[in-house]
Amino acid sequence: MPTFAHPALLWGLLIAGLPVLIHLINMFRHQRVRWAAMEFLLASQRRNRTWVLLKQLLLLLLRVGAVAAVVLMLAQPYLPSRWGGVLDRRTIHHIVLLDDSYSMTDRWAETTAFDEAKATVERIAEDAARQARRQSFSLLRFSQAGGADGGARPDVLNEPIGGGFPEQLAGLLRKLAASETAVGPRAALEAVENVFVRDPSEQRVVYLLTDFRARQWRDPAELVPALERISRSGTALHLVACVDRVRANVSLAGLAPTEGTLAANVPFFMEVKVANHSDAALNDVLVMIEADGNPRPALRIPAIPPGETVAERFPLRFPTAGEHLVAARLESDAVALDNLRYAVVDLPADLPVLLIDGSLDSGDAVYLAAALQPGGPVATGITARIERPRYLSQNPLGEFRAIYLLNLERLDDSAIEALEQYASEGGGVAMFLGPACTPAFYNERLYRGGRGLFPLPLAGQEALPVDRLEKAPDIEASDHPILRVFSGDRNSFLSLVAIDRYFSVPENLPAEAHPSVAVIARLRNGAALALERRFGKGKVVVFLTTAGPAWNNWARGNPSYVVAMLELQAYLAGAAEAFASHLVGDALTVPLDPERFHPQVRWIPPEASLSQAATSEAARLADGRFAATFSAPGSGIYRAELSGKDGSRQARRLAVNVDPREGDLDIVEPVRLAEALAGVDFRYQPAATLQYAGEEVSGASLAEPLLLFLLVLLLAEQIVAYWVGDHPRDAIGKGGAG
Repeated sequence: MPTFAHPALLWGLLIAGLPVLIHLINMFRHQRVRWAAMEFLLASQRRNRTWVLLKQLLLLLLRVGAVAAVVLMLAQPYLPSRWGGVLDRRTIHHIVLLDDSYSMTDRWAETTAFDEAKATVERIAEDAARQARRQSFSLLRFSQAGGADGGARPDVLNEPIGGGFPEQLAGLLRKLAASETAVGPRAALEAVENVFVRDPSEQRVVYLLTDFRARQWRDPAELVPALERISRSGTALHLVACVDRVRANVSLAGLAPTEGTLAANVPFFMEVKVANHSDAALNDVLVMIEADGNPRPALRIPAIPPGETVAERFPLRFPTAGEHLVAARLESDAVALDNLRYAVVDLPADLPVLLIDGSLDSGDAVYLAAALQPGGPVATGITARIERPRYLSQNPLGEFRAIYLLNLERLDDSAIEALEQYASEGGGVAMFLGPACTPAFYNERLYRGGRGLFPLPLAGQEALPVDRLEKAPDIEASDHPILRVFSGDRNSFLSLVAIDRYFSVPENLPAEAHPSVAVIARLRNGAALALERRFGKGKVVVFLTTAGPAWNNWARGNPSYVVAMLELQAYLAGAAEAFASHLVGDALTVPLDPERFHPQVRWIPPEASLSQAATSEAARLADGRFAATFSAPGSGIYRAELSGKDGSRQARRLAVNVDPREGDLDIVEPVRLAEALAGVDFRYQPAATLQYAGEEVSGASLAEPLLLFLLVLLLAEQIVAYWVGDHPRDAIGKGGAG
């Protein structure tokens, strides 16, 4: 039985009854009229009735057949049979889309999902080579479907399948390994239309060999349009599953410094995140740690619930400035690539900060500098510089990791402009108020209707009444990073702080206030004590009281003052936020000064990588920076080498890791997949049972034979119509005329 490319059009066969309907209508229009000559004609008709009816029936059948042939042509009949294969001489094009994302390294027994996929590809080629009909073959890996230049790079492109082709393909497949990417099938599916341009002389079979991970296939809305276009084009679509079940896997999901000061010889914490991609809890998970290649004490995580991610901290300290390498490693499991994670921590020799004090004796700055730079055995890495307000407009500010404004009466416009530019480019600004501050200046020049640095308008100075009954702490700690260490029962020293005076702000945020404005600390009467807002890429934090002892006793020997100021500095500097984390396939970016360095940057891959060194040209980015970019094909530590115009060389290292989400090995069941792809005509098969699919497209299209048949019918219809009609001979006609 033939099949049809557009079976819905077969309803049009009902139109074939239209000639019959017209014939019946014409019959009902006849009227009986008796007259003398009619008797003679009736007698003649009775003698020829059978012959006339046969001619009319033949004409009617020809017209019905012509209409039916037109409808069948539009439906595009196809004969998928052995006889159709003999008639059809078109080439069968086998297009294999091979998933090589790192989840395909899922291992069981002595094989992996990627090994099973490669064996299936070999079997397809071997079966095709045994067929008498012409065959061609294309192979495209997911990771090569859309490179950095946006173009697909097939490993095999429309190669004719001959006797030696299976051996050639097997040699190619032996060289292929799963990539470290987390790329999905979308680009590969779109390449079926964009790269493998449809040739009318071929019939296509598409094999999608993948592991059907739930992350991409549970809700495949972005894949459905491409799948529908493939199936509607008359292409046979095979979805081939390369895994048989879900296996437990543990992934390293993160490795980065926590919030705190990052500087040489200053202790800090790193945080490692471990994800449990299984239905069972994990106990006593061991994480091995290395720092600059030296093993550190292993980190033991007591328990990780099923499907959860747990974060644990561990301390580090590097005595020297510069880039330091940190690595975390898990024990082997189903997928090995996500058991290793790298980080590059760049530590400066010190952290310069600028303290601008408006008072003559710089009293507040002295207290704050003592907290940020206490000296003695405690190393903070912070170098505090105390200056007068005019310093802001007369010197560059980019070298400072934070700027503190203390009890300022006013600033000139150039200083305000310099501060705003510093903050907008990512700098942190902190303000402490005091007796010299006036609401008029802060509201008009620093707040400016929500457009300036200051978060909220000032109302005026207020005194905090003494609480002689309940004796509640004057400061209510919040969960903000600056005060988080004092939350709960850990605020014993903070509870000893006494606030005498402060500036009040509106209880309700004004409509013009920036959306990022937030109250991060309050007094016991509910009034705001500390505010914050974002300004461009930077942060602004305001304390509505003094940094020194003029309005409070916080700076008078209370240990919580030192802790809070160090946390404030860490928050303003944003070292943890600025920490760069790159994934495989991301564009690595190295900014450079075109006045100091040549634009050519050489990229050295990790030592264990099979990739070769590459060179990229620096260019100006959309944000105005001059930088060189490079797409990392695998994980590890990459080194970017810059050549100075003075002959010097500088190297910068960047850590690249696999996407931990690809380590979730949950799969979509076939029933769920069929529901999600309800509008797609496909065949789902496990890789182990996949058979040669050429028979599905073997056969002949009946469109051309139907066209020839239609032309014959139309010609025959005209001849029979002339024959059946009443057309007098020319001689008789001429005689009658005379």
